[in-house]
Amino acid sequence: MICFPNAKINLGLNIISKRVDGFHNIETIFYPLALTDILEFIETDKNQTQIKMSGISLDIPDNQNICIKAYELLSQDFDLAPLEIFLHKIIPSGAGLGGGSSDAAFFIKYLNTYFKLGLSEYQLENYAAQIGSDCAFFIRNKPVFASGKGEVFEKIELDLSNYFIYLVKPDVFVGTQEAYSSVKPTIPDVSIKELVNGPIEEWKDLIFNDFERSVFKIHPQLNQIKENLYENGAIYASMSGSGSSIYGIFKNEPQKITNFAKHFNWISKL
Repeated sequence: MICFPNAKINLGLNIISKRVDGFHNIETIFYPLALTDILEFIETDKNQTQIKMSGISLDIPDNQNICIKAYELLSQDFDLAPLEIFLHKIIPSGAGLGGGSSDAAFFIKYLNTYFKLGLSEYQLENYAAQIGSDCAFFIRNKPVFASGKGEVFEKIELDLSNYFIYLVKPDVFVGTQEAYSSVKPTIPDVSIKELVNGPIEEWKDLIFNDFERSVFKIHPQLNQIKENLYENGAIYASMSGSGSSIYGIFKNEPQKITNFAKHFNWISKL
């Protein structure tokens, strides 16, 4: 069985408050992208499930891959046959695009179908949420307003299909600690949930990613990419999640920008 786990972007991200469990309450909009990995699995006569990787390399042992964790999670409740998993990574890792979370969520969905487990979308979301805060988003895979740690979803009506996205991911890694280093939790005067209903042309001055304050100080080239996107006609540009990908939204299909030639970059309709 083969599937194509897709990426997402964050439209704005507000750090609301520090939680007693050490995490932070946030609010953001998750919006799915057509950028995908390729995930395939088949039953095997080997005595354990294994994964084989290709494409963009991940700096983790194969047995710690998030898909293996997803398989082991479902195996606690169901008798699953051993599988051979093939994962071709296209979505950049450490980019705030949810690539790993999407791989795990799609794997859970397709295990449900393949083994006829009969799990509802709600049950699938509960399993996915145990793997990562944004993992459950990819079960339904539709635009949502996310709050809590990023795992509480509220459906929103948002259609950006008439626009184009220019996504850029330089060779920069942003650690969680440095992303939070200069963040001061603040409750916004107006929620992103309301602001996103306004004209996209107004988002530039209203919708922000709080992580940019700390991350751009440490990695100024990310801010430069954002400015270049605006200079080349983007009507809205932002860092996704805690980085390090930067995207611009355009009314018309943008041309390749020479400055981005050495980076991963992707242009598509939203």
